[in-house]
Amino acid sequence: MAELIGDIGFLLGSIASDPATMFVVEDRGRDTYVNLLRTVQEARGILDTIEARTVVAIGDATRSEQVRSAQDAVGPELSAMPPLEELHGRADGKTRRDISLMTRRSPSGAGRTMASARRLVESMPTLLEAMASGQAATDSVYAAADATGVLDDDQRAQVDALLGERLPDLDGAGTRRWKQAVALAIGGLDPEGETIRHRRARKQRHVTFTPGAHGMATISAYMPAIEARLVHKRLTLEAERRVVAGKKGPHGAHMADVLHDVVLQPENTSVQTTLDVGVIITDRALFHPGSGDVAQIEGYGAVPAEAVRAQLLAVTAAPSSSQQDPFGADGPAIRAVIRRLYTHPTTGELVSMDSRARAFPPAMARFLTWRDTSCRGPFCNASIRQHDHVKPSARGGPTSLDNGQDACLHCNQKEEDALEVERVEDPERPGHRVAWTGYGGTTRTTTPSPLVEPERPAPQAEPERPAPQADSEHPAPQAEPEPTAPPVDPESAAGEDAEDGGRLTDATQDDECGDDPP
Repeated sequence: MAELIGDIGFLLGSIASDPATMFVVEDRGRDTYVNLLRTVQEARGILDTIEARTVVAIGDATRSEQVRSAQDAVGPELSAMPPLEELHGRADGKTRRDISLMTRRSPSGAGRTMASARRLVESMPTLLEAMASGQAATDSVYAAADATGVLDDDQRAQVDALLGERLPDLDGAGTRRWKQAVALAIGGLDPEGETIRHRRARKQRHVTFTPGAHGMATISAYMPAIEARLVHKRLTLEAERRVVAGKKGPHGAHMADVLHDVVLQPENTSVQTTLDVGVIITDRALFHPGSGDVAQIEGYGAVPAEAVRAQLLAVTAAPSSSQQDPFGADGPAIRAVIRRLYTHPTTGELVSMDSRARAFPPAMARFLTWRDTSCRGPFCNASIRQHDHVKPSARGGPTSLDNGQDACLHCNQKEEDALEVERVEDPERPGHRVAWTGYGGTTRTTTPSPLVEPERPAPQAEPERPAPQADSEHPAPQAEPEPTAPPVDPESAAGEDAEDGGRLTDATQDDECGDDPP
């Protein structure tokens, strides 16, 4: 099957990269392409079903190999073997890392895919067949399987049968309606268990921080539905009061302002709140907004320099009557502590420093956070939680920025779920590069996000074309000699190259913020 899919994939890849006249619409009607899209969607559902079965097979094979390896290690003393659940957990960690590397999903996303695929294959045959036949979208089927994670296999099979009966009604449903259908089925099958699960879910309430575009972000709260609805209604009513009072602007913006004021500027309180947020911005962007450099906010990433420039200037410049806070007289009180940092001239990464301590000292840990900005695990989007040795300290790895990287709690378990994680050097691609290799043999390389736009090499001149070969009947035309370029002074050339050996940047104090996605 792998060879067959590979041959078909090679053919389709050739067509996708060079379709010739296949997508020239003048010679074909709309129905031709509608039929092609319909066929592509049918094939995608079939491939997604095969992928689900393959993921489960990889997991089962890895579990078997883990058990056999443990048996070989203890020999006849089977009582010394670790519990089967523990062995399966180790195997699933390796499988999760392999799937993450092969499918370019985040580790948490790969774990959810594994769990949902196993539920579909083992106890939800109706939905699995619906995905293969195109009766239900892959996203909807996986959402339903994910929602049944609280059930046992028998209950999940009953939900699968109920959803199978409702397939005609769910034909145009999105993932939210599919999850609601699962919730209704679960409530009818196990009402007492649903009460217990709700009480358990209350203990998992949390707040997450998700970076957005253009210097914005989203804060989400996972909390009981009634309380969440009350919070939303309170924000809505307060926003409406501001509109009635004459405030301009959209309703949603007023809701965000109310939330900001309640959390960061509470009234009638004597408690002073101090929050540290790390901001990295080049001196050029700070004083010359047209430079094109972006700023970096720790725990967030790149933002337009203007998102922080005006406020930083307001608190760092010498006070004067002409200088006004851009946020008004009632704006937030911000105080900046400036530190100088230097970036590599070609990669845009921060330069390194060293330490002999096993634990990263505070200054170096903060430096790692500034350099990496988020978890360095392949395809991982989680926030930073720990400072990790690329080569473990127990194996002789030094405590240095060259051997350090930032990781979330999940990716810091790399010694268990990855075959090898190592620093790699590439003369053509300088910088802090870390290669992650899974037990399946797939290797992915991660690098820090550049803090400034890396310099691009000057375009090379096109090579001269060889002159046509002359023959006795048609001699080659003689080319006119090209003018000779003037000689270059080596000292002046070296001075130009060395002039931009590093870029000065400024950084304010920082602190970790945001939570990993659930």
